[in-house]
Amino acid sequence: MSTETARVEAFSDGVFAIAITLLILEIHVPQPASGPLGAQLLRQWSSYVSFFISFAFIGIMWINHHRLFTHIRHSDNGLLLLNLLLLLGVTFVPFPTAVLAAHLGHPDQRLAALLYNGTYVALAIVFNFLWHYASSPQRHLLGSEVDQHSIEGITRQYVFGPVAYLLCMVIAWINVPASLAANVALACFFAIPPKFARAG
Repeated sequence: MSTETARVEAFSDGVFAIAITLLILEIHVPQPASGPLGAQLLRQWSSYVSFFISFAFIGIMWINHHRLFTHIRHSDNGLLLLNLLLLLGVTFVPFPTAVLAAHLGHPDQRLAALLYNGTYVALAIVFNFLWHYASSPQRHLLGSEVDQHSIEGITRQYVFGPVAYLLCMVIAWINVPASLAANVALACFFAIPPKFARAG
């Protein structure tokens, strides 16, 4: 970890950790007075789905954030502000997750899925802004060991994100479960290191 970006990374790690922990608050402990335990556990199926998908997404965003900062060796005010904007989106994720959990399987599930997917569209856009800013040759924020092929590989993988999540929003309008399956597929794609995605 570069000493110049160490505080940025440490602060970001803390925010990611808090956001991913808050997701579990939407899964409530069944109470004896509310009926049979098995039935109460089954009634929370939508909360389990939302929790696991969002846990995977935040975890993969953290992985990608870490990957970026293995290349970023210097920081400036612009990088700090864009990183804060990204963290703003990360801390917002538990809210659309809770909305989706509450409305999945109910009449308003389409709107809940649109809000959920829209959050990831915004996050994908901010990820692109952050990387494009950091990788700009004029700013000299990357380490000297980063080659042009690595920069291009990350750029190609990230530019796919906003378009793909917009497609998920379109799918959500037609079929909510299909849009969630597409989200899972995207999570798997962004979990792949850029060098392997490039090789494929």
